[in-house]
Amino acid sequence: MKNRDFFKDYSASFLRQNSILNLISKNDEKLLFEKHIFDSMSIEKVFEKYKIKENSKLLDIGTGGGFPSVIIAMCYPKIEVYALDSIRKKINAVENIKSDLEIKNLHTICERAENLSEKFDIITSRAVAPLKLILQYGAPLLKPDGIFIAYKSLKVQDEIKDAKTVLKKYGLEIIDVIPYNLPTKERHTRNLVVVKPV
Repeated sequence: MKNRDFFKDYSASFLRQNSILNLISKNDEKLLFEKHIFDSMSIEKVFEKYKIKENSKLLDIGTGGGFPSVIIAMCYPKIEVYALDSIRKKINAVENIKSDLEIKNLHTICERAENLSEKFDIITSRAVAPLKLILQYGAPLLKPDGIFIAYKSLKVQDEIKDAKTVLKKYGLEIIDVIPYNLPTKERHTRNLVVVKPV
């Protein structure tokens, strides 16, 4: 995992955007690395375990201020990352950060997920919607051999139960739930839910 120094320029760029657009709260600014950057980087647990191809195309649904899309693009320059959000000001912020840091493999899409038709190797989503809802958005956009990765909180098992009907409808199965802790004083356990077509 890359260290904090790697993200100094990113943090400065993000905080400039945040001062204008309030992408995250002022309290969260103090924990930008611990709560947002580190959390986004945790996807490496999936990438390493499931041997993700370097030339993959990744769609991040509801990217907001660029978590995890911008971080993934920075950490994995050979993956083409598409940051999707329907709110123009958030996409503008991501575009400004991309320009500041010259991130060549990062692309932005200002649109709703249900209006896309392109298929992707990897789909991610963090802090957007319950699992059952985000799967409805993402399933039609996932390649037959693709992988869907949802960042989830401690309530992950409840969300999985609620998503059973949607999983069946789209022919998906949950192949893994990978827990990890954020490096904060208070214990923050997070989970990566890994979903693949049956």
